[in-house]
Amino acid sequence: MTELTLQVVLTVAAALVGTGLFGALSQQSIVMVMMGLELVVNGVILAAGAAWAYLTPQLPGAQVLVLVATVVMAVEMAMGFSVALAIYRARQVDTVDAAEDLAG
Repeated sequence: MTELTLQVVLTVAAALVGTGLFGALSQQSIVMVMMGLELVVNGVILAAGAAWAYLTPQLPGAQVLVLVATVVMAVEMAMGFSVALAIYRARQVDTVDAAEDLAG
């Protein structure tokens, strides 16, 4: 059985960030943009947790930080989806271009 090295985990994290960045920049749907951003945040959390676990395996701080970051990300995504749902219910808008007048 092969050992999971830091390079392999960081490669997977980079793939998540790249895929999420492409998804967030290439989609028009608000929900798809948010899903792309969630992939980016997941990649960053994975890279940070792997780096801390590799550099200081005796300290549980990395595990706690990854858990806190995951909970914060889940709450943030729930709030984002609720805002997207409220925008859709109020204006029947489901694309980023149609909702851009909300900023100003």
